[in-house]
Amino acid sequence: MRFLRRTAPILKDSLICDEVCGMLEYAHMADLVLETHNLTKEFIRRKGLSSPRNPLEKKVFTAVRDINLSVERGEIFGLLGPNGAGKTTLTKMLCTLILPSRGTAAVCGFNLAKQQGKVKSKIALISSEERTFYWRLTGRQNLDFFAALHGIPKKLAARRIVEVLEIVEMTDAADRRFQEYSTGMKQRMGLARGLLADPEIFFMDEPTKGLDPIATWHLHEFIRGTLAAAGKTVIVATHHLAEAEQICDRIGIMIAGEMLASGPVKELTGDASLADFFRNLVEQTMVERLDS
Repeated sequence: MRFLRRTAPILKDSLICDEVCGMLEYAHMADLVLETHNLTKEFIRRKGLSSPRNPLEKKVFTAVRDINLSVERGEIFGLLGPNGAGKTTLTKMLCTLILPSRGTAAVCGFNLAKQQGKVKSKIALISSEERTFYWRLTGRQNLDFFAALHGIPKKLAARRIVEVLEIVEMTDAADRRFQEYSTGMKQRMGLARGLLADPEIFFMDEPTKGLDPIATWHLHEFIRGTLAAAGKTVIVATHHLAEAEQICDRIGIMIAGEMLASGPVKELTGDASLADFFRNLVEQTMVERLDS
């Protein structure tokens, strides 16, 4: 017991020191909400049958390699690339769903590896593969449940739910079961859930997948007219070039896990279209890899 009493203040001071050091480490990020340095994710693939005489053969697969990225507050940043480029893996790392193999990152000034709780309080992830809602509950009941998970007090939660339902134009359908919603309505409920805790950054993974043209237009209007106008940062992972060209302030193009180009669309493409620039970049990369 004496040992515990002596070590408790030391442990508390150590935790406070770690948090302060983490904040000072990224104090220069006044206008940056996201910054990464050589962020990398490797997965180990095993082949064959395991036995004492024949251990599993291990092969390292690098899904994301040495990503250096910075995103400013209020910016809409597009992550582009073909299927398998590493967009979703990078998004999952930045949302603390998987840990990086090496490299560092800061989200809203908090260290991605050391301050995951702080990072989670600043972000919202909205995916086209929405499986976290309870389908037999109504939209309003789902939001009430997620507000409780965020630790939002009941009275405040009730007020916030009314507000976010109005923002995403789902007030009239809020008391219908989630399973009755169309794809576009489910996507709007995902936005409503993200808005509950008032995050700084919205990560959207293929947000318009499965949406019809009208629902897609409404989502784009919401991103630019509501989120960006309120100073929120939006990071959109997509392989739709027209979508990125229409709504993004800057883009980053990933191919085979690497960020091969980033910047404003016009600065990257010049007089060419984004589609032509993208195709030429992919072809050039393939030729270089065949020659190496």
